[in-house]
Amino acid sequence: MPRRPRLALPNVPLHIIQRGNNRQACFFADEDYRFYLDWLREYAVKTACQVHAYVLMTNHVHLLLSAERSEAPGALMKALGQRYVQYVNRTYHRSGTLWEGRYRSCLTQEESYLLSCQRYIELNPVRADMVTHPADYRWSSYRANAHGETDALLKPHPLYDALGLEAASRQAAYRELFRYELEPGLLDEIRHATNGNFVLGNERFATQIAATLGRRVVPGKSGRPRSEGTLEAGGVFDA
Repeated sequence: MPRRPRLALPNVPLHIIQRGNNRQACFFADEDYRFYLDWLREYAVKTACQVHAYVLMTNHVHLLLSAERSEAPGALMKALGQRYVQYVNRTYHRSGTLWEGRYRSCLTQEESYLLSCQRYIELNPVRADMVTHPADYRWSSYRANAHGETDALLKPHPLYDALGLEAASRQAAYRELFRYELEPGLLDEIRHATNGNFVLGNERFATQIAATLGRRVVPGKSGRPRSEGTLEAGGVFDA
């Protein structure tokens, strides 16, 4: 059965998840996280991708990015993934695959969902009970977005910039968003859209994307064939 092509459009934000094979670790030491972020920045520049948010968990990665060309995110993830696997195999004297097949992704509606998706990404270590607050986790974009910590990788989305006229007011407004947990229904929406390669947005957004791409971008109705509306194999949700 052919794999469903990913949804991608120029300048529409994309939430990406890439997991370690069989949910196994893909980062083993601080240097691994640093190298991954350095190479992510390098290939983001080369492919003209703008990274708005990220978190590197022990066994998976979340990214939120935009690109001027629809093929750019795929090129970024391919180059980054291959280089990082070569580094891990050489460093830890291993061989074989590191990643769990293809990365998963969803196009994200800016007005209603983009900042919620950023919160979802940066709150991942809290949901996983690794830290009590996102600022306590080193390998995410939260400190830069919420406190102005220097991070050359990040390119703020215009909706983030619209939170305030000055950096201090933007950061304060962003921190305010984290006073409350994401609603369970919204968590499920983000997880289902990303794991299933659907759109994350309202009905109007889904209709617009479907018309642009000429294909279905939401799950099929109950009773349709499996290829029409189910998650891809291995679609286990994140924390």
